[in-house]
Amino acid sequence: MNHPRSAFGAPPQGGTAGGPAKPDPRRLLEVARARGGAGARPFADYSLATAGETQRALARGWLSLGLVALIGSGLFSLLLVLARTPGVNAWLPGGDFFRIALVIHVDLSVLVWFSAIAGMLWSLNTSARGAAWSWAALGLCAAGTLLMSVAAFVSPGTPIMANYIPVLASPLFHAGLAVFGAGAALQVLRSLWAAERIGPVVSGAGALRFGLNTSVVSAAVALLAMGWSLAQVPMALDGKAYYEVLFWGVGHALQFTWTLAMLVAWLWLAQACGARIALSPRVVLLLFALALASVFVTPYAYLAHDVTTVEHRALHTWAMRFGGGLAIFPMALAVGLAMKSVRDLAPSARPLRAALWSSMTLFAAGGVIGLFIGGSNVTIPAHYHGCIVGVTLALMGLVFHLLPQLGFRAPQGRLAVAQPILYATGQFMHIIGLVWSGGYGVQRKVAGSEQVLRSGGEIAGMGLMGLGGVVAITGGLLFVVVVFGALRTRR
Repeated sequence: MNHPRSAFGAPPQGGTAGGPAKPDPRRLLEVARARGGAGARPFADYSLATAGETQRALARGWLSLGLVALIGSGLFSLLLVLARTPGVNAWLPGGDFFRIALVIHVDLSVLVWFSAIAGMLWSLNTSARGAAWSWAALGLCAAGTLLMSVAAFVSPGTPIMANYIPVLASPLFHAGLAVFGAGAALQVLRSLWAAERIGPVVSGAGALRFGLNTSVVSAAVALLAMGWSLAQVPMALDGKAYYEVLFWGVGHALQFTWTLAMLVAWLWLAQACGARIALSPRVVLLLFALALASVFVTPYAYLAHDVTTVEHRALHTWAMRFGGGLAIFPMALAVGLAMKSVRDLAPSARPLRAALWSSMTLFAAGGVIGLFIGGSNVTIPAHYHGCIVGVTLALMGLVFHLLPQLGFRAPQGRLAVAQPILYATGQFMHIIGLVWSGGYGVQRKVAGSEQVLRSGGEIAGMGLMGLGGVVAITGGLLFVVVVFGALRTRR
């Protein structure tokens, strides 16, 4: 006798011949959850739909600038690592060479790379309105990057190792930095004006859009801080002191910008791996809002205290530690727990998982190291290298994921999976070597004989730093190789 099929597509269970069938309650619950009914809370989809061609073309342009900056940064970082490695550094020029390379490395790897990838994400998060302004912004940023890089060889001047944005005391470098800043400001203003609306119902996609919008607002606050600092910082201060005060508030606001972009990347990558994140979109939106609220400590610090005071500096540091932690820890916990249950990934998702876990591990390591900073030694660069590379790995993974949306092949295979793991492993060795040497009091921002390595422990620590740096550079350049391999194949 043929049984009639139930509404769920399967023969009814527990029914009698000719009588009503009793549905399987487990099957009912499964379908209810899938449909979001019967009191079940469906898991949100933390991903954004494919943008229009105008936005994708802009995103490809900003990605190209980011890749060029990453290549240049990798080349300069190789010179840095060699200049600090015992035995090898004897074959290289002295301290000025190291500091000039350090200035360009930091500006390319932090300022230009992060700004370019933020420009890519903001382009995908906007409408097509005012696209010409974004193209103009991209042109200005590219021109500024070129001028800053050329200045290192043509007219380097004196390197000034200010925090956040080190500079060269060179008219050509200053011109490049100003042009780049003008392009970044134009991109921020256009992204605010053309931002897509979230809508009355907060979805996973809406929460991601809100997160990207908060990163734009944070960047706008950084620009406001830049103008405020230019107006208030006394010109009588000497070179290093002037730029240290000038960029202090700007740098702290930009840290929020990059961290907010990283949190968006964590959620998006976990979703792409098939993870079910047990955070509702409203909670995610609230966490982004808490981080954004901390950004507004920046204008308060300028209003409440003179820019040269200790109180002004302390307010920025407090906001970064308190506000950032409120948003980061709950999201990291939710993403980590969700990823633990992910199994049987598709080939295109395996590099994303590797990038996500590597990013979270490095960022956590950098945060823990920051708790043990005491004095001005190489423990400080160990802290910020962990955090910065954590952000970089998240954005690298997101680039892998977005390449198909931009019209290219999805990176997959052993090289794509190995790249974030190799990069993270090298950076972990690098920061452990720095922490080890910092325990001996080895000073930061010096190289060669200026390091004054007296004991075997100091030499071993900096040797581990050098080896890890070479491994990390290999991983960073491998990212470029993998991405260019994907770019060669149009979908």
